Amino acid sequence: MPSFLTNHPLICALVLILLDLLLWRLITASGSNWRLAVRLVIFSLFSMVLFNEGMNPMQPPPWPENVPLHLAATGLQIAWWLFCARTLTVLGGALMMQRVGHTGRLLQDLLGAVIFLIAIIAALAYVLDLPVKGVLATSGAVAIIVGLALQSTLSDVFSGIVLNTTKPYQLDDWISIDGTEGRVTDIDWRATRLQTAQGSMAVIPNSLAAKAKIINFSRPSDMHGLSVSLQISPHARPQTVIEALERAMQGCRQLLGKPAPNVTLKSSGSGGVEYEISGFVSSMGQKREVRNQLFDLAYRHLKASGVSLLSTVESAAPANFSRPRALLESSNIFSTLRQEEKDTFSQNMKLQTFRAGEMILPSGEVSDHLFIIESGVVSVALSRDGSKFEAARMGPGEVIGEAGILEDGAVPADFSAKTFCTLYRIEKEYLKPCLDARRDIGDAMKTLLDYRLHTAQTLTREVPKAVEKKGFLQWLRNRT
Repeated sequence: MPSFLTNHPLICALVLILLDLLLWRLITASGSNWRLAVRLVIFSLFSMVLFNEGMNPMQPPPWPENVPLHLAATGLQIAWWLFCARTLTVLGGALMMQRVGHTGRLLQDLLGAVIFLIAIIAALAYVLDLPVKGVLATSGAVAIIVGLALQSTLSDVFSGIVLNTTKPYQLDDWISIDGTEGRVTDIDWRATRLQTAQGSMAVIPNSLAAKAKIINFSRPSDMHGLSVSLQISPHARPQTVIEALERAMQGCRQLLGKPAPNVTLKSSGSGGVEYEISGFVSSMGQKREVRNQLFDLAYRHLKASGVSLLSTVESAAPANFSRPRALLESSNIFSTLRQEEKDTFSQNMKLQTFRAGEMILPSGEVSDHLFIIESGVVSVALSRDGSKFEAARMGPGEVIGEAGILEDGAVPADFSAKTFCTLYRIEKEYLKPCLDARRDIGDAMKTLLDYRLHTAQTLTREVPKAVEKKGFLQWLRNRT
């Protein structure tokens, strides 16, 4: 068999081309480096076979008198130029992938088209010995006709080149193009494809994207803006509303401190006043969660200040509730109490205030009373590896000290006032008999305590230290 291939180099060259096509199909895309190496080796062997046989791709075939051999050699020499173009395209694509990644796919395709065009013209000029000037003139006239017919498509192509060069957005960026919002899933020759929040696919021509207003929500990558608008009654004092909304912002730990979040009065009229909370988070995935949390905090802090969101339906709750009675009405834990029980409870609640930074309940202290937050923000701090860190923030309606009431125990957390806080205190000696009589309230408090202890245990778990890798150079430095 080797002697047969040696005696028939044209057949050997054809076998190499077929072998390249077969191996390119068999080797998966994950082994791209192997595919490239195999193609380079086969192309080198193919070139050696042709040049050793005297078939220089820079010249016409040397057997014009032997028509079958001449045609076979012509085909192989043209195949060499195409094989060379394909090898250069794959090699250039691999190098560009390391530098620009998948976002440069359009530039890779453009580079490949240019290389193949050069290879075809070279094959016509060298192998077929055609006049290049005539070929170029003819191809230029054809290009003008095709360009006029495909004017819109070519506009998309060159706009796609501009977009890939300037990079206003990349794959997986969340953007808005002329009002169409979605995540970039693909950028090809003709269009940019977006996956919208509803899961549908939006196809936007590159020529339109190049001219349209583009908003990239993923840039910068570590800061993303969000806002929450609220409609408030025009009879509520603006200062009261703004202070309540500022406490709501301080109760949301995910909001970045810089740039600082703020509250703005956007518009006012007889039908209501619109306020807007705006701030920034560190990742796109937090925006929806933080918006929902901000709205809930705003609702609770506004209600604690005696302000309700604007509504066309009047509230069914009586307006003459006392402050502790209204707090019990909005509490999740005590919501199952009967009306007369809430009235009795409210008479045994004592108001207590704390200035910002003042300790409410230190870590490890067994509380003989239960606190219900009426207004303000309470900071919860845990300790890990000997250092304190803020683990959570609490707002109106939440309780503190349930561990001492239920189990005569303590939670390993410091509860301190983040802002000026007002809390209502219920003594254990009064609360304990009520919990024994109402098991549902005791179960709710037990569930809350278990959740807090589990969260504290998870957050304070020691993180294993990464073992530093010591290489040969590090070993030499330690020896010197």
